[in-house]
Amino acid sequence: MGRYLQKRWFLVSIAALIAGGLAVGSARNEAPSGSLVRDALGLLDFPSVYVTAATIFLMAFSLDSRHLRAAARSPAPVLWASLVNYGFLPLAGWGLMFLQTKADFRIGLMIAVSVPCTLAAASVWTRKAGGNDAVSLMVTLLTNAVCFAVTPFWLQVATGSSVRLDASTMVVGLFVAVLVPALAAQAVRLVPPCAAFASRHKVPLGVVAQLLILVMVFNAAVKAGAQLADRDHAAPGWGAVCLVWGTCIALHVAALALGVAGGRALGFRREDRIAAAFAGSQKTLPVGVLLATDQTMFGRPDLLGADLGVPFAVFPMLMFHASQLFVDTAVADWFAAGKPAPVAESPAEEGADQT
Repeated sequence: MGRYLQKRWFLVSIAALIAGGLAVGSARNEAPSGSLVRDALGLLDFPSVYVTAATIFLMAFSLDSRHLRAAARSPAPVLWASLVNYGFLPLAGWGLMFLQTKADFRIGLMIAVSVPCTLAAASVWTRKAGGNDAVSLMVTLLTNAVCFAVTPFWLQVATGSSVRLDASTMVVGLFVAVLVPALAAQAVRLVPPCAAFASRHKVPLGVVAQLLILVMVFNAAVKAGAQLADRDHAAPGWGAVCLVWGTCIALHVAALALGVAGGRALGFRREDRIAAAFAGSQKTLPVGVLLATDQTMFGRPDLLGADLGVPFAVFPMLMFHASQLFVDTAVADWFAAGKPAPVAESPAEEGADQT
């Protein structure tokens, strides 16, 4: 149990902070206006764009891009995985979002499938499975580099008619919160002492990045808890929760299978098919949480024309991310079965790369 918690502390923390944040948000909403409790809890309400930018910088700073030349010389697996990640998943999510019974879940599902590939986990799971982690790293950098344009496009197409979507604000926000810190981090790595520092301290850098993500998750849960205590916002039922969670798992598994099957049809090597499967199906948490909780980008107009938030839109992103970690652990073990084990991550390093 101790080893399991050491490896999966991030998932356990997410579950605990969601529950705690909902309780705190409910208490804040029920506290009298102007009370010390309400004012103190109000400090938890902060813009998540700054936390996202810091998280992206730390995760990109720990990515070693020296091995990308081989992937660049044979870009077909990278392009295929990127197409699955930014083509198949948004299209499939768009087709399934109307099955959801909760409006927030429809929007949240589309956010989850429209964000870029994970910044670390795809390469870690690819390496564990014996795949080509240079391909997964290239997909990570490519999808995050263009997310400021691609993600708003899909959200505009799928949800623009049902929510107030400020596409220009979203483009600028993602550019500042994702592309700028990622490029800055990789630029800093060009300085040899900085690159050596990042390599030596990869685990603590990953842990700090995850702690920042947990801050964002808790903040989002607090906001959702306040809405749960508001009689004007009906809480989602268990049926809606199970439906959207099952949809997230189905989409991720379908993308995994497509990455492998398409790679086989295109004649890719086994190592490249494995990389395409993980990089094509995984989605990053920080960008999804930012989009689901930033009301300057998303709002739902009511009958009086006032803009309301979508407080439960963050849950599909959390469900998608947690599910992909559990599913991909089993898939990586299955790929690695019968083959010499790749260089194993230590429990601490594996746990620090679940973002």
